Amino acid sequence: MVKNLAKKCGDNVVIKENVYISNIEKLELGDNISIHPMCYFECSGGLMIGNNVSIAHSSSILTSTHTYSDFNLPIKYNEILKKTVVIHDDVWIGCGVRILCGVHIDTRCIIGANSLVNKSVDSFSIYGGVPAKKIKSFQ
Repeated sequence: MVKNLAKKCGDNVVIKENVYISNIEKLELGDNISIHPMCYFECSGGLMIGNNVSIAHSSSILTSTHTYSDFNLPIKYNEILKKTVVIHDDVWIGCGVRILCGVHIDTRCIIGANSLVNKSVDSFSIYGGVPAKKIKSFQ
């Protein structure tokens, strides 16, 4: 079903049960991807996932956020900012990870369980924590 609805869907894409994807028409998936149960992807700003990516259970990817600059309006009525999230090739995202709008996760990264990724991360590295920080480079 995803092949028919997503902007792009490669080969050998496995999406387990109870995965929620909004704005699926803005989702681009490479080859050899596994998305495990209970993940939530909000794709209104665009979500690109490269090849050989594994996303563990209960992870969320958000491509939009509320702004809060208009003090005459409640935050929930302020402008919505949308930015593409890009996950490059050969990435492992641990369980319970949260990835916020505009983040780019470069090639061959590992994101530790329960991390909050609010800034782009370098290739060949392990990141973890809230917010996620570089733990180790392995190049």
